[in-house]
Amino acid sequence: MKEQRMMRMGVFLSGSGGNMASWRHPSAVPDGAVNLQYYQGLTRKAEDAKLDFVFFGDGLYISEKSHPNFLVRFEPLTLLAALAMDTTNIGLAATLSTTYSDPYTVARQFSSIDHLSNGRAGWNIVTSPLEGSAANYNKPEHPKHDLRYRMAGEFVEITKGLWDSWEDDAFIRDKESGVFINAEKLHRLDHKGEFFNVQGPLNISRSKQGSPVLIQAGSSESGRGFASKVADAIFTGQSTRDEAARFYKDVKQRAKSAARNPDEVLILPGCGPIVGDTTEEAEAKYQEIANLVVIDDALNYLGRYFNDMDFSPYDLDAPFPDLGDFGRNGWESTTDKIKQQAKDENLTLREMALRSTTPRNEFIGTPTQVADSMQDWFEKGAADGFMLNHSVLPQGFDDFVDQVLPILKERGLFRTDYEADTLRGNLGLPKPENRYTQKVKSREIMS
Repeated sequence: MKEQRMMRMGVFLSGSGGNMASWRHPSAVPDGAVNLQYYQGLTRKAEDAKLDFVFFGDGLYISEKSHPNFLVRFEPLTLLAALAMDTTNIGLAATLSTTYSDPYTVARQFSSIDHLSNGRAGWNIVTSPLEGSAANYNKPEHPKHDLRYRMAGEFVEITKGLWDSWEDDAFIRDKESGVFINAEKLHRLDHKGEFFNVQGPLNISRSKQGSPVLIQAGSSESGRGFASKVADAIFTGQSTRDEAARFYKDVKQRAKSAARNPDEVLILPGCGPIVGDTTEEAEAKYQEIANLVVIDDALNYLGRYFNDMDFSPYDLDAPFPDLGDFGRNGWESTTDKIKQQAKDENLTLREMALRSTTPRNEFIGTPTQVADSMQDWFEKGAADGFMLNHSVLPQGFDDFVDQVLPILKERGLFRTDYEADTLRGNLGLPKPENRYTQKVKSREIMS
């Protein structure tokens, strides 16, 4: 009998929640983005629920118009190190930019988190969409969209190469003989490329899971191509099952064309469930959240996607303005989607701004209705699981874990206990073989 396919699931913990006015909600913890005890409690709840991982985003540029949860927040790898000491099984994932970092440092940081957590680290690879980031890193200008992805491709290959600096059995540590390492199993990378020259080796060994899980969230053409080649898991943001299914099919085919096993490229659409005892109660919760946002803040939030564009000169109740290609050097897929949605639905600037802060999705309803929608996406080729992103924390997460997750477990769609002791193991992903060990095996087979 074929083994039951299980949903994979992570949760995005972003201060008081994904909605920019979530801090105003009666149940919210306004300083959640810099409150370690709060994050520890949410992470323990996620671990008790047997979720695959918790995830923390990041950004490198703020202004007074930024999302309140983004104005101040922990550097995410520092936070992961703290949470590694407080958890046992759940994966710990965070964002780090390839545009404003160094491959050797990143390889070392994430490998350290992987060791501290005994093989539970995940890296969300981003190229940094906000142009203002350049001024914070002594750069004359922000690289163009496609150039950032070219840089990212080389960056990740270097990082993966550095993670293979030591073969798994390189450390002998024999006190009797005085032999600490087998020097033949230590390897220099000696990379010389278009953007980086990195010698190596890395000064930390491979982890229990081989290397951190690689995550990517790009939905643009460049982003899909990059993700299909390197990512173990892909975050995506389609609002309907049909849109998600098209993305799913496209990226799985790209992975296959890149000589990868499509089953080892997990696609996790964003899922923002709002749960009520009745459909009417769920809708009332949605409206309560939407009404927390004042229009000036909504315009600022929308403008951030367009590199802090000032929408104040435009008529709020006129059709959404024609912006042409403006914004395509930032969140390209997001700005394209905003412009297309405004055109298709004939939305005004006011409507689009408010919609951007509190998007609707197919996961608003009773616990059974939300579980039904998730099962439908999962079984109809639109998802391998979900990235939970609640508008308001902790309320949204509590509602989901307490009311929806038990239904998914009862239906055999989600685990009741962890299957493995690493993030890769729980995601059903194989441990990557060290490239140098692989070369030796290949030579032995050929001889």
